[in-house]
Formats: sequence, C-alpha cells, structure tokens
Amino acid sequence: MTLVPFSDLARAAYCPRQLYYVRRDDERSVPPKARERIDLAFRYDELVDAPDRALRQLPLHRSPAAYRRNLDSLRERDEYDRLVDPASERGFLSGKDCHGTVHKVLEPGDGPTDSDGSESSPPPVPTLVSSGEPPENGVWEPQAVRAVGLAKALAWEREREVDRTLVEYPAAGVVREVRLTLRKKAAYRRALRAARSIDGPPPRVDDDRCDACDYAGECGTRRRSLRSLLG
Repeated sequence: MTLVPFSDLARAAYCPRQLYYVRRDDERSVPPKARERIDLAFRYDELVDAPDRALRQLPLHRSPAAYRRNLDSLRERDEYDRLVDPASERGFLSGKDCHGTVHKVLEPGDGPTDSDGSESSPPPVPTLVSSGEPPENGVWEPQAVRAVGLAKALAWEREREVDRTLVEYPAAGVVREVRLTLRKKAAYRRALRAARSIDGPPPRVDDDRCDACDYAGECGTRRRSLRSLLG
C-alpha cells in the first residue's frame, strides 16, 4: 500500500480538502520564515543565555525575557541534553504506512538491568519541530497525528515499541510531549484512511479552520454569521 508522507497525515487531520489542493498543486515547500523558526530548535544551547539584542533579531513568538524563561525551564528537563545534541538530526523515516522527515531522534541513556542480566533501555524518542505557536495545553490535533506517525515509523524501523513523541515549538521555547494513547492512535488511523482515500475534492468543512487556510478563496467556503447559523 502507498506510503503517506507525514505532512499529508497532518493535513488530512486538519482538512482533507486542503490536502487535495496541496497534492493537486504539488506544493509542500516550507516558507522561508517558517524554516528560520524551525532552525531555532537546533540552537537552544546558544540562545538560552543570549542577550536581548541578539534575540530581537530572531523570528520569535515571545519577548526576549519570556523566551529566556521558557528555555531556562526547558533546560531543567531530563531531555534537554539530548534535544541539544540528538543522536540524529533531520533524518528520514519509513514505516509500514507513512514516511518523511524526522527532525530529531533522541536515544535513551543506559537503562536498568533485567533479572536475566540483559539491559532494558527506554525506547528512542522522535521529535517534530513546529514553526508555529503552541496551544495553551498539549499540541494541536494535526501535529499530534503527525507525531503518532513518526513514532509508528520509528517503531517499524527499530522493531520495538515507541510510546511517545516530542513536539518542539522553538520560536516559543516550548516542548510538549505526545503519548500514544488510544484516542491519538484512533485519530491517526482516521487521518491515514482519509489521506489514502482522496481521489477528488472532499466535502468542504466551512468552519474556523477556513480562516487560516491558503485555499479558502479557491475552495469557495462561505463564512456565515452567528445569527444566520442560529436562524
């Protein structure tokens, strides 16, 4: 069965009709400003103590003081050293169902020793880097779906379970965890089915998602007032 790119999974979770237009136009390039923000995920150790003058020149989503506070908090986390110096960067994963770029893979440290003398280390952790703003809690649903795809592809390659992923928002200095819960795996399967089933324009959604969509004008959605929706 055809492998689905990780980015297509996220778009299918957001809006299958948007994915239809992206595939039609073969347009998956990352805008330059977004690429600059993604690159910040590979500079935490440099930026955590950077002066205001240097931080103001970067495409951050926070003030210099707030950004340093967030990176200070990040530095306290167990994963920080591995986020700064991951086992691999900007690699390629290919699983049973999906494939694409994984921004980082964090390898575990030495694990405990089992009763039979063998070492049982925690699984590796893939990361997804987002150029955008994090939600108040957790991660956005399309990013959670993409994160599950990363974990499943890494698990397929390594032939072992991978139970969590990290989503990095480097322009805010925030990193969130995604656990592979039953709900998130179900959302992943729905997005995978949607991405594979597209052979023409799917139905319009016509809701708040349309405001941020580059294809809103072409799609022909009509935003209605609250009064018209309530009759």
